[in-house]
Amino acid sequence: MSVFNGRRLPPEVFKLDTDRLPRGWYSDKYFLNTARLLGDLARSGYRFAGVAPDGVTCTDIDTGNLVVEMQIFTRRRPFSVIAGVDEALAILEVATGYYDEGDRFVNTFDDLEVEAVQDGVIVPYGGDPRDVLPVLRIRGRYRDFAVLETPILGALTEATRVATNVYQVLTAANGKDLLFFPARFAHYKLQALHGYAYTLAVAAFNQKSGRRSGLYISTDEQGAWWGGRGGGTVPHAAIACFLGDTAEAMVQFCKHSAPDIPRIALVDFHNDCVGDALRVMSRMFALYLDELRAGRPEEAARYRLFGVRPDTSSNLRDVSVAPIGDKRLDCGVTPRLVHNLRHAVDAAWRSWDLPPEWQDEARRWCEAVKIVATGGFKPDKIRRFEELDVPVDVYGVGSWLLNNSDAEGTSNDFTADVVRVRLDGNWMDMAKVGRRPCDNPLLERVQAHRGAQEHERAGLSL
Repeated sequence: MSVFNGRRLPPEVFKLDTDRLPRGWYSDKYFLNTARLLGDLARSGYRFAGVAPDGVTCTDIDTGNLVVEMQIFTRRRPFSVIAGVDEALAILEVATGYYDEGDRFVNTFDDLEVEAVQDGVIVPYGGDPRDVLPVLRIRGRYRDFAVLETPILGALTEATRVATNVYQVLTAANGKDLLFFPARFAHYKLQALHGYAYTLAVAAFNQKSGRRSGLYISTDEQGAWWGGRGGGTVPHAAIACFLGDTAEAMVQFCKHSAPDIPRIALVDFHNDCVGDALRVMSRMFALYLDELRAGRPEEAARYRLFGVRPDTSSNLRDVSVAPIGDKRLDCGVTPRLVHNLRHAVDAAWRSWDLPPEWQDEARRWCEAVKIVATGGFKPDKIRRFEELDVPVDVYGVGSWLLNNSDAEGTSNDFTADVVRVRLDGNWMDMAKVGRRPCDNPLLERVQAHRGAQEHERAGLSL
């Protein structure tokens, strides 16, 4: 499914609209207009009657069936973690072709020459569109794939945007684990695409940095393309269902959930992260200890607290944070709040009435609890936390992972250009001013993926 395993996702994964894609339903209209025009010219026997560029000696140019070379490249600086290539190839495979006089679709994908990079590669861009590294190169009769440019660019842009944003966050966090929380900020049908892009970014970062960041998604659909499952504990709404008793909500969750689900307590319901964290820890460790004493370590595992999660609103100051100077600097999840929480969590066992023989176990239980910070985190805030050595173990990031703002330096853009045409069997440069044919050593020749269903096609030869 990527450069990391050398396999590509098959077309069936994407549940493509094979009826409407080749008809241009998802395409900017001018591409559909062009495909229709070239088809009409081919059927009428038209030959080029305009003014040819200097050096063109061919006099019998079949414009309607013109074979072109198109290159597709990213324009995100300084680099992109490329994603969406497999879906772009799937679109080409199922929707390249034309409709015959009986309105029957004739698939001509096998008549294309297609080269593509693998999902997950990192491609730089320095800002000059004349000096690019194409991620996809298509050679074939233009009218057969003209209408596919819009959905192909969209698939590449959306997936690459998320993958590159995730990579930037991991870089800012020095490889600490990232909880992937953007599901609520986009249409639910995009979750599988976004979750796949997230996995590519994590794999790319781990490969580049030698780290071992894990995969943490929040919905099952985010893992649909790669077999992942969503995880999570309880939201604020669940705490409200327990009348604001965070500890009771967590205890009941632990009793009724599989032990392998990480227990992460959301501790800002009362704007008292330290207080709620200590109450949760006291209740959970007491049950943990009861099970150990009873000789049931498997049941004790239900009450092992993975982490506490402060999610304080940006307009609130947690009660554990004494105001110093400008009170606005103390709002939200701040370095001082996290330090207060870490110190309190590590020392919680000291206030528990424990026999001496269980004190070391209690200390280890507390010190293993992680701080999972969420609420308005993006690269600049994460970098500030890391520079200050704030003891965050895991960052949760949501809306910023879908960001596409120039102000953040993450403007994402893919462009497709015809850069050559084939005349008399020879390739001739033919690009608009400011573009030229380019190469990328990462491009690989692509063959059709043949799954359970063969795509219908006619034996059209280029």
